[in-house]
Amino acid sequence: MKIKPIRNEQDYQNALDRLEVIFDAKRGTEEGDELEILSILIDNYENEHFPIGMPDPIEAIKFRMEQMGMKQKDLAEVFGFKSRVSEILNKKRKLTLEMVRKLNTQLHIPTEVLIQDY
Repeated sequence: MKIKPIRNEQDYQNALDRLEVIFDAKRGTEEGDELEILSILIDNYENEHFPIGMPDPIEAIKFRMEQMGMKQKDLAEVFGFKSRVSEILNKKRKLTLEMVRKLNTQLHIPTEVLIQDY
């Protein structure tokens, strides 16, 4: 096992190539250990060089509604009124702290996503 830091694109590509070769390695073996360490190095490199930003709060709500098969009227209990649901989803009204809490609890959307400015 010869592992080295991933410092550039070529190192990254070499690590991906090696990962593909040992992908099915069994835990507790030398290749299994290499797979685990290499995965951590690749993950760190990708997080640093290819960061993925958080989604827009309203788009996250719409996406979660779609996943759960919800309609706008289903959010009336979260937002208080049907008209308020429309205002929120059309970005004409901001989410309140109480709404963020309810969305987090009921739709399981992370608060970090919901509190972003939009």
